[in-house]
Amino acid sequence: MTLSAAPPVPLFGSDYFQDPYPVFAWLRDHSPVHAFPFPVGGVRTWLVTRYDDVRAVLADPRFSSEGGTWGNPEFKAAGLVSGAGSVLEKAVTVVDPPAHTRLRRLAMSTFTPRRIAQWRQTVERVVSSVLDACAARGEFDVMDDYAGPVSSTVMGEILGLRIERHRELVDALAQAFPSDAARMDRVPEGFARICGYAEELVALKRRSPADDLTSALIQARQDGEQLTEEELVAMVAAMILAGSDTVRAFVGNAVLALLDHPDQARLLRERPELEADALEELLRYEGALTTALFRVTTEELEFRGTVLPAGAPVIAALLSANRDPRQFPDPDRLDLTRGGPRHVGFGHGLHNCLGAALARLEGQLAVPALLRRFPALTLAVPRGELRYIENWAMRRLVRLPVRAAGEGAA
Repeated sequence: MTLSAAPPVPLFGSDYFQDPYPVFAWLRDHSPVHAFPFPVGGVRTWLVTRYDDVRAVLADPRFSSEGGTWGNPEFKAAGLVSGAGSVLEKAVTVVDPPAHTRLRRLAMSTFTPRRIAQWRQTVERVVSSVLDACAARGEFDVMDDYAGPVSSTVMGEILGLRIERHRELVDALAQAFPSDAARMDRVPEGFARICGYAEELVALKRRSPADDLTSALIQARQDGEQLTEEELVAMVAAMILAGSDTVRAFVGNAVLALLDHPDQARLLRERPELEADALEELLRYEGALTTALFRVTTEELEFRGTVLPAGAPVIAALLSANRDPRQFPDPDRLDLTRGGPRHVGFGHGLHNCLGAALARLEGQLAVPALLRRFPALTLAVPRGELRYIENWAMRRLVRLPVRAAGEGAA
């Protein structure tokens, strides 16, 4: 094999953000544990791209989620510790056992069968209402007029607060996770805004508890333990982070994938029994998360022939793992009947997505409902005009304008 000297376009450059898959393919073949300077701070970082390697990193306790504890001085100085200086440092997504075990156990105790059944009713009602609004427009943006309102309204209702200012929340998320070093000074403000939503909500539900997830988290008890005030705010903030823009991103990606593959869209409309399998294939094909959050090594170790120093930041490329031909035959083809190996769209190991059940529910209901309501849905702009945000951890379209020509039955 003749090895080229570098990926086809620069990693984490503008062209990469628009289409990362050629870069991932090159890295899987030529540099599966790839060292590079992270765009923020120039910190030496390693990117892991093969399916088996991604799963190994996410399941190995030597790769810690606690960047503030184990990260090297350069990593910390660059401001790359998730939630640094905020209550989000205590979030279930960025702590290790035994704290993680306790927090996750308390959180999962609130995900009762009755509550999950209520979530289905909530999602169905919200989807129907938002589809009516889209039908009235005739031409609409899937991102701002459908996926955004569905994800933010569902999350707001489930947590007990209707998040009216969705655009502000999206902006706060962009502040918290920039890919441009020039915007690092706004990171604390982004996390502060997200934590402000959560703190306000927890205080409200302490005064006036209701039948919602925030009230349930406040009341949760396991083995005589409960969440502290800081842990509650961190938990709610983490759920806002995980349950709003990520769902919005996935719905947009899924709709575009089906518009790009009209045969698969037709199959989904004609065979509703495929909806669960279709969701998993869409998550594999182009989920919302490009990568998992940083892991840092707790000691010097050798991984797949590469020596990683203690405190080294490591990124697991989820979208790359899900397109690895070593695991998925013909991985760049969307096939709603694929089945087979499990994707890592929600991560893997202890830190697999806490809200995966809700995200699956929203995707499984929202995407087919849009296709059924508008069976002749088409792009309202040339395909080449669509752009993705430049964010290292998330794969999300900026806009997805469509025409609802040929509206069908709701």
